[in-house]
Amino acid sequence: MLPRTRWRARRPSVLLAAVASATVLALAGPAAAAPSDQPGGTTGVLDSDALDELQRRAAEVQADLLAHQGEVVAAEQALADARDDAAAAESVVADLETQLAGYQEAVADYASAVYRDGGALTPLTLLLSGGEPGEVVAAMGYLEAVDAHAAEVVGAAERQRRAAVAERDRAAASLAQAQARADQVAAEVQALEDAATAVTGELDAALGDVDRQLAQLQRQQVEVDEQTAANWRAYLDELVAAGVTSPPAAELLDPIAGLPAGLAPVGSVTGSAQPGAAQLPRQPTSLLVLPREAVTAVTTVMDRLGLPYAPGTAGPESYDCGSLVQSAYRAAGVELPGDQAGLFAVTRPIAKEDVLPGDLVFLGTPEAGLGHVGLALDTRSMLAADARAGAVVVRSLPMDQVLMIGRPTLGQRPPEAAPGVTPGALRVECGNTVYPPSFDGARSWGGYPNGLIPPSALCELGSGAHSLRCDAAASYRAMDAAYTAAFGSPICITDSYRTYAGQVRLYGEKPALAAVPGTSNHGWGLAVDLCGGIDGYGTPQYRWMVANAGRFGWLHPTWADPGNGREEPWHWEFAGT
Repeated sequence: MLPRTRWRARRPSVLLAAVASATVLALAGPAAAAPSDQPGGTTGVLDSDALDELQRRAAEVQADLLAHQGEVVAAEQALADARDDAAAAESVVADLETQLAGYQEAVADYASAVYRDGGALTPLTLLLSGGEPGEVVAAMGYLEAVDAHAAEVVGAAERQRRAAVAERDRAAASLAQAQARADQVAAEVQALEDAATAVTGELDAALGDVDRQLAQLQRQQVEVDEQTAANWRAYLDELVAAGVTSPPAAELLDPIAGLPAGLAPVGSVTGSAQPGAAQLPRQPTSLLVLPREAVTAVTTVMDRLGLPYAPGTAGPESYDCGSLVQSAYRAAGVELPGDQAGLFAVTRPIAKEDVLPGDLVFLGTPEAGLGHVGLALDTRSMLAADARAGAVVVRSLPMDQVLMIGRPTLGQRPPEAAPGVTPGALRVECGNTVYPPSFDGARSWGGYPNGLIPPSALCELGSGAHSLRCDAAASYRAMDAAYTAAFGSPICITDSYRTYAGQVRLYGEKPALAAVPGTSNHGWGLAVDLCGGIDGYGTPQYRWMVANAGRFGWLHPTWADPGNGREEPWHWEFAGT
């Protein structure tokens, strides 16, 4: 636990004369929770051998399921083709038997006529019926031809029928073979699904423990954030009470040449005066005076505590670490790059021991290179959009990981490249190790595996029990408000974040259509399935989504578009704003 922080400075040192000593953050008042090394949404509780072993077993099941995915699809296609062939063959047999029956009926009618005429048609019969002699001769030849043709037609029809029956029997045998193969593949997949279900049960139990710990950590994080923001407001109130108006940075750049009336320099660890800061000498402690730009930047971030972290976003609903710094100083009238490397390249460095509120802290390691940036508060804490926390938080400042501390109010330096990743090392993004995309349980978002994100790390959509990653949830709610204004009712939703167990169940129901468990975007809290008209191409609701979803960071993936093999008008994914 740390005592409550007040931003003060000691009275000027006698040895430095006009140069004040460099103790910036005197500590006084009631205790408050310490900022965490694993802030807010920490995944440190996931870093255990037991969970790693569970994930390894789940990964083996996923690999087997993925290997069988092609077999499942092929077997189901072969079975469908065999059913079509059998149905077609059966239809041909039925048609030919109908045709043969027609021919046989005609022959029967002919035989009946012969019977009525005493057993045969003769010239006498024809003469008695009034026919001319020429007609009699012609009729006798015709009857001989009819007899021969009837025999030929009936014989040909019978041969066709027998060939069709043979083809039907072959198709039936093929169907039986395809059904047997499909049953075999289904049994293999069922065994894998049973294994996945067993692993899922253990994973869910572990996840329950993680979620309880996470909820407790998040409560502590909120306390830290609230207490730190209160301390900052108290510091600002103290400036007002002392009659101090924060001067612009330009008036504090050269403390030796002169500072605004009544202010004294702040000492540096080097024994000189720090540019870009001052203090108000008084008893018992001096009051730190920061430039207006730094005060505005820190205040801006304090007002954003708790907003979601999301890579590649730049507000106002969510931020990454670089865009948070950029937006904070933009509010103060200072334009900076919006990415870590760009910020590192142009920020003027200062001694680490001279860190003041509003200075930029660049964290990293020799292997991973630059991996985080935030605004310092003191030598122990910083403000940052933190990927491990999944939010804008107050977190610890690990001095052993500091690559550089810089002061944006001093102006920009000639660009200098940021330290990069060494070959074979994993990159760190805003404080979180970035694992390569895979289906093997890698902790690709917030350190959590796909489908194993603790509920406390997700945000509700305000519709049933649906939830998503917090930045996706915020964007969804904004999109839902616009949709409601257009149609008079909210977006109809059937599916959102899908747990690993849910993915296993769905795969068991639809192995040829559902994603292999652990690979679905639903498992990252970044996809929704919608209804109420959006689930049909060409409807007004679907057309609205096509025209407007992109404004909120949502898209309809190409693979789900018409004619691309898997037509799913209802499936939409969050890609960030």
